[in-house]
Amino acid sequence: MSLLHISQGTFHLSDTRVLTINALTLHAGESWAFIGTNGSGKSALARALAGELPISKGRRESQFSRVIRLSFEQLQKLVSDEWQRNNTDLLSPDEDDTGRTTAEIIQDEVKNPQRCAQLAARFGITPLLTRRFKYLSTGETRKTLLCQALMSEPDLLILDEPFDGLDVTSREQLAVLLATLNEQGYTIVLVLNRFDEIPAFVQHAGVLADCTLLDTGEKETLLQQALIGQLAHSERLEGIRLPEPDEPSVRLSLAADAPRIILNDGVVSYNDRPVLNHLSWTVKPGEHWQIVGPNGAGKSTLLSLITGDHPQGYSNDLTLFGRRRGSGETIWDIKKHIGYVSSSLHLDYRVSTNVRNVILSGYFDSIGIYQAVSDRQHKLAQQWLDILGIDNRTADAPFHSLSWGQQRLALIARALVKHPTLLILDEPLQGLDPLNRQLVRRFIDILIGEGETQLLFVSHHAEDAPACITHRLAFVPEGESYRYVLEER
Repeated sequence: MSLLHISQGTFHLSDTRVLTINALTLHAGESWAFIGTNGSGKSALARALAGELPISKGRRESQFSRVIRLSFEQLQKLVSDEWQRNNTDLLSPDEDDTGRTTAEIIQDEVKNPQRCAQLAARFGITPLLTRRFKYLSTGETRKTLLCQALMSEPDLLILDEPFDGLDVTSREQLAVLLATLNEQGYTIVLVLNRFDEIPAFVQHAGVLADCTLLDTGEKETLLQQALIGQLAHSERLEGIRLPEPDEPSVRLSLAADAPRIILNDGVVSYNDRPVLNHLSWTVKPGEHWQIVGPNGAGKSTLLSLITGDHPQGYSNDLTLFGRRRGSGETIWDIKKHIGYVSSSLHLDYRVSTNVRNVILSGYFDSIGIYQAVSDRQHKLAQQWLDILGIDNRTADAPFHSLSWGQQRLALIARALVKHPTLLILDEPLQGLDPLNRQLVRRFIDILIGEGETQLLFVSHHAEDAPACITHRLAFVPEGESYRYVLEER
């Protein structure tokens, strides 16, 4: 029986990126789906499995003799090449057209009219064989490319994002065709972007994040794992309605067009050494900012000005949520507008309590619960747990029994229950493994995207930014100080 085995595999993608596959074995006749978000290394995995990506460390052993990899990019190039044969896309199908027919495309490498006809009949595209390939629909070209791949009778078929660009009916038809091929003994590998794209016939699955194959196993068993289940659950949350706040959000007291933060020529110094050096920055309604820079650049100092905790806030031209610092506002007038999560807060949350109480504590801005919780607050907290994909058994389990990423997610929900004007996430991915990072990043996008809270996302690395970020403030080293780069994403 043929197999493909990779052990302790490292594949270099660039000077700074590598694909890591610690252990993976595919057997003949199996069906696999590998899931990962954009940038997780899915296409690199497909190339590594196909033997197109040289292994730099570890071992790759393959007994498959005819491996075919198909990708959406290959299909796009093929269609583009067909149009280029005429140097124009203005010809009608009735004019002198040098574009190849569907039958010619299918037999590009293996000339066998009888097998071509059999495959076309199986895929329901017999009437298309005499038509020019470049005039076919996306679904029809996908089936044509599959027929072309099957002409050589491959023993391993790797399909990179096969459902991209297909409507619901075409996806269902393709899934049925792939199931039939698997029943006939073909080894099928699908590389997909979403859990809900995994066809029912697939037996095994793997999950990628940050160019690392993190987990593999039987599909049903894998999907039952808490982290994987939450990632899959997140795909079904588009267009959700976030739970209401227990009381009207103080954000509603602000003018709709008023800037949330205005800092003019901000300076903070310690012993005559500038930590913030003439920074001017405005956060307008609807903007989500990532703040990046190395350790010691002044990011934490800037945050302490925003949260009202830094004494030099009074000596700066700083307006927070419509109030000039030093105009008689209290620290609580500032903090009621802010939800805050950081690694230090996470470490401080040492009280013995369950996950449900962690979320409930957000209504009181406390670490732990020290007062009566209303029925409404209990109901709202349950809605937050449902959004996070945390079942009742896990919700009533000790907070510290969860993975580090799930704990971080609960703290983010805790910060959001009051629908603050501003959510500040200070290095929220710090200390997380790749799968937990993916979990937290995805839920940040969901929770921010479906609400009206604005985000300040602080990190060392620009690539950590969730998709919702609209602007970036970068602390860039310059001599012994820093300059500030403000840009739209």
